Amino acid sequence: MSQRQWKRLDAVERIGRGGLTVREAAEVLGLSERQVRRLRRAVEERGARGVMHGNTGRAPAQRISEAVREQVIDLRRTKYAGFSDQHFTEKLCEVEELRISRASVQRLLRAAGIGPPRRRRPPKHRRRRDRKPQAGLMILWDGSRHDWLEGRGPMLCLIGAIDDATGELLPGAHFVAQECAAGYLRVLKAMAQEKGLPWSAYMDRHGSLKRNDEHWTLEEELRGVQDPTQVGRALQALEIEVIFALSPQAKGRVERLWGTLQDRLVSELRLAGASTVEAANAVLEAFRPDHNRRFAIRAADATPAWRAVRRGTDLARLCSFHYAATVLPDNTVRLAGMVIDIPPGPRKRSYAGARIALHQFLDSSWRVYLGADVIATQAATTGTELRTVKQRRRRPPSAAWNSRSAAPAPRPYAARLTPPPRDRMAEPPNAV
Repeated sequence: MSQRQWKRLDAVERIGRGGLTVREAAEVLGLSERQVRRLRRAVEERGARGVMHGNTGRAPAQRISEAVREQVIDLRRTKYAGFSDQHFTEKLCEVEELRISRASVQRLLRAAGIGPPRRRRPPKHRRRRDRKPQAGLMILWDGSRHDWLEGRGPMLCLIGAIDDATGELLPGAHFVAQECAAGYLRVLKAMAQEKGLPWSAYMDRHGSLKRNDEHWTLEEELRGVQDPTQVGRALQALEIEVIFALSPQAKGRVERLWGTLQDRLVSELRLAGASTVEAANAVLEAFRPDHNRRFAIRAADATPAWRAVRRGTDLARLCSFHYAATVLPDNTVRLAGMVIDIPPGPRKRSYAGARIALHQFLDSSWRVYLGADVIATQAATTGTELRTVKQRRRRPPSAAWNSRSAAPAPRPYAARLTPPPRDRMAEPPNAV
């Protein structure tokens, strides 16, 4: 019995003892005199239960049946084990055709001793960065290495990008063995083909995105600037501004995406029984539209800001691995033990000594460019994930300068031939 019901019962009893009149009880209880008289008759007939509602203790008409309760609990423990409450509720509605609210599902699971799959820590206070107003102004991309297949297959890394304005998971997201430059180039190429080019890209300082070494080539020393990475070169060629984050919290939106996917996508992969990279990518491709439908939001400005790819732009060449080399006298190009023969040019022209650009495409095939012309090709040389070919580099100029400054500087050759000047004060006086 609630406090209000106890108060009404006490007022009715006082009326019976003559301590209150019906009018006074009506004023105290905030009821009309007619309602107070009804309460008195109900108490006289049913006792203390007269002040309680007639449906008290009755099973509600919308109560979930025991059969459905047992079915929900059994599905959560078997087929949908590890699903979050919201994700499980969606599956009940869309797959099992059981129309139950999330609150009811959560109440049933907790009563059966089934807790949430993830424990959530209290959030820390941080200043929120406002989203960009238009889609395409900035993307955030990253890689998440996780046991996505839960032991059914190898450890994988999911590389993907989201739009900062809408939170949409952009085209090109895929699983690879390791976070690498080829993965980011695939995302960039797919995004440019389907959406367009963003104005800026927000990223961390992973080695495939930013040069973190202290090795310099002679050309870099002369310029005073290191060459960018393969991904950085593609971003620079496409005029995409690069913004590096200094902490995981700075790129919190893409980090929260990984948290969502490590919950929902892992469950979808388990439900599909995926155990290979190919199967995981197929599940991801089918999962992405549904994820965007549920979690993407509208941008503040509905006009998208994606830049169209200029006509004549060779995306396949820009989104490839680029190396500079010199054609040897036997008209071959050598790179890390690989030899590419260059056929004769027009009128049996020789390319010996020419400075060429060597590109390895994302399908592992090779092309040799002299300017804009393709002068040689070669089929794929590897069936594994592409990796940047390491080239010989020199020490940074700072290290060379420090090693030179430690030793005394040698005297110039001309100074060594010229005798040192005489000290006139040390000369003996002239004889008289």
